[in-house]
Amino acid sequence: MQILSEIREQPALLAGILTREQPAVHRLARSLRQRRPPFAMIVARGTSDNAAVYGKYVLESLARLPVALAAPSLYTLYNAPPDLSSSCVLALSQSGQSPDLVAVLTEARRQGALTAAVVNQQESPLAEAAEHVLWCGAGLERAVAATKSYTAELLLLAMLAIALAEDANLAAQLPAVPKAVASVLHLEDQIASLATAWRSIDRCVVLGRGYAFATALECSARAMSSSRPALSSASWRKTSGVTLGRSRWTKGSACEGRCSTPRGNRSPEST
Repeated sequence: MQILSEIREQPALLAGILTREQPAVHRLARSLRQRRPPFAMIVARGTSDNAAVYGKYVLESLARLPVALAAPSLYTLYNAPPDLSSSCVLALSQSGQSPDLVAVLTEARRQGALTAAVVNQQESPLAEAAEHVLWCGAGLERAVAATKSYTAELLLLAMLAIALAEDANLAAQLPAVPKAVASVLHLEDQIASLATAWRSIDRCVVLGRGYAFATALECSARAMSSSRPALSSASWRKTSGVTLGRSRWTKGSACEGRCSTPRGNRSPEST
C-alpha cells in the first residue's frame, strides 16, 4: 500500500533533514534575532495549516515569539493586507504552488517583512518568493493522505524554534527524533489490530491538547479522507486559559455528514 510505504520512509527522511537543513535553520534564526520582529505570521492551507498550529505552539513557548495565523483573502480578495513591515511571515506548503500563499508572502516581502517558506518542492513559486527557504525533501507523495511531508514540517518548525531560543538542551535531543519515530513504526502490528477492531465505527473523537492539538486536527482530517464510508469525526481541545482543576472542553474540530475538513484554532480561512 502506497501510504504505508511513505509512512515507513519517515525515520530516514527526518534524519536527513536534521543533517541537511541545520545551516538554513540557523541562518533564519540569526536573521530573526537580528531583526527582532514583534510577531510572526504563518500562512498555510490544509495539512500544512495543521502544522502551522504546532508552529504557533513551539515558537511561542520556546522562543517567546507571538504568532498569528494569516487570512489570505485580505490579500487576494479584499486588497486590504495588514501592516507586516516589522514582522516575520512564514509560509508552509507541500507543493509551493498555492497562489494565495504566494500573494501573502510577496506582499510581506514588498513591505519589508522577513519572509521564509517551509516547502517540499524547492523549485516552486513560494520558494522563489521567500528570502529564506527550509526544504522538507520528502519527495513525491502519491497517497491521498499526507504523511512524511507533515512530520517533516513539524520537525523543521521545532528546529527553528529551538535554534531561535538557543536552547542547547533541546538541540541535543533532536538527533533522537528519527529513532523515536522508528520505534513507533515497530508497533505496526498492534496498530493494525486496533484499526481492525475500530473498522466498523461510524463516529470518532480525536483528543489533543497543546503540542498535540495540531496532530489531533490532522488525524481527524486523515480519518475522514481515508475511511470508506467517510467517517464523521471530532477533535476537542481544552479551553484556553482554564486550569485543569476547572477544566472545560469546547469544540475544536468537528465534522458531520458532508463536512470535509475539521475546524479549530487555526487560520480563519483554513481549508
